[in-house]
Amino acid sequence: MHPPPNISPAEWKVMGLLWSQAPQPAYDLIQALQHTEGWHPNTVRTLLARLLKKQAVTAAKYKNLFLYSPAIDEAECIEAESDCFLDRVFGGSVKPMLLHFARRRKLSRKDLDELRRILDAGEN
Repeated sequence: MHPPPNISPAEWKVMGLLWSQAPQPAYDLIQALQHTEGWHPNTVRTLLARLLKKQAVTAAKYKNLFLYSPAIDEAECIEAESDCFLDRVFGGSVKPMLLHFARRRKLSRKDLDELRRILDAGEN
């Protein structure tokens, strides 16, 4: 299997809607993104065309409209994007990334306990 395509931040917003509920017609995506992002309908149509070209979504004709569905797995995209981010920003090293975020963001007791559990499990 080949890696997921490179997805822009705007395309992530479209994909997020499709991962949460699919299939969806362009009209529903346009309405949602006009409400949350203030995007023009042509912007959404352009993003859908790009995602189709990248084979990140599929479009199936139903009566007089197209229904869009994700063609790539959300978890695989998150993994590829996070690996790229880790390599680009932290030279592929997890430790400086964890230190950076632990210092910059307040972690709840629950978050800290879960992080400790994950780190302890990795030592075995």
